[in-house]
Formats: sequence, structure tokens, C-alpha cells
Amino acid sequence: MENRKTNKKVFTGLVVSDKMDKTIVVKITTKVLHPLYKKYLTKSVKYKAHDENNDAKTGDTVKIIECRPISKEKCWNMQEVIERAK
Repeated sequence: MENRKTNKKVFTGLVVSDKMDKTIVVKITTKVLHPLYKKYLTKSVKYKAHDENNDAKTGDTVKIIECRPISKEKCWNMQEVIERAK
């Protein structure tokens, strides 16, 4: 098998909910420069990600990767837990 480079998006974010079975909600925050006022704004987006083993808990920092649609709103897979919540 070849080592192919994929063009899948990878994000690192904070788990804000783990109440669903095999699904987590991950909040991704980015800083965006305003075009006119030249100030940085904090934008955040929430993604639903598939967590097969229910490893991640609320407060954990996780890495998610793009995948095929699993359900209506879920098209991300949790790749790994980077840091556990304290």
C-alpha cells in the first residue's frame, strides 16, 4: 500500500459535549483579522465528530479529521485525544 497524502482537513479543538452515544461536539476557535478595522476577532464553530469508543469527555482537547458523511450533521472523525481535562 502506498503512502498517499490526503487533502482532508484536520482541526484541533475543545470537546463541549459528550452526551450523545459515539458522538462528541467539538468547538474550533480561530482568530480572523477584520478587513477594515484591522482588529482580530475570535470566531468559533461547533462540529459533531464520531467517537467510536466514547473516549473523549467534556473539556478534553482532541484532533478531528474530515471523513465521509456518517449522518445528517456528522462528517468528522475523532483522530486522537491530545490532552485530558483536569
